Amino acid sequence: MIVYGTSISPFVRKVLVALAEKGISYEHRPVAPQAEDAAFRAASPMGKIPAIDHDGFRLADSSAFLDYIERLNPQPTLVPAEPKDAARARWFDKFAEVELHQKLGVVFTERFLKPRIFKVPGDEALAQQAVDKHLPPLFDYLDSQISGPFLVGGAFGIADIAVAARFHNLRLAQVEVDPARWPKLAGWVALTLDRPAFVAAIAAPAW
Repeated sequence: MIVYGTSISPFVRKVLVALAEKGISYEHRPVAPQAEDAAFRAASPMGKIPAIDHDGFRLADSSAFLDYIERLNPQPTLVPAEPKDAARARWFDKFAEVELHQKLGVVFTERFLKPRIFKVPGDEALAQQAVDKHLPPLFDYLDSQISGPFLVGGAFGIADIAVAARFHNLRLAQVEVDPARWPKLAGWVALTLDRPAFVAAIAAPAW
């Protein structure tokens, strides 16, 4: 199994964490989005990451890939069996991809991607506006949903992977969740990002 994509991407990180949790061996080939690499483009014609090639089966969507490996290697399960928990897990996956990614992405782009990767100045005013105005409602919501070490169903799963994958990018942008204001969220983020699968994914080469 080959995974294409830079580990800086939370979408790629989601896949790397899931594979580690499942104990599935793979080869990681870190490439940037839109990279002109023939093997990567065969797996991802639109140039999106992550892209996966598993013995000729190719896919370029992180959520679809998690469905694939859940059926390929059912244990340990990352999708709850109980219907309501399964639906909530999918909701958190989508919440991470849309709401969190859009708002956290602004801070990450302006404070990390632009100065560190693209070598151009970021817009600090835009980043700070996101921190002050756009992130707190999302953090309020997440803090209200946390009642234990896991987001859904009393076990680690896709909800935890998808949401926590974004918070490492926030750390790269020098933003931490305020434990005084969001104690449950801050504790959950720290606990989740300390899991061995996350530590390994974060340490994976970016390029």
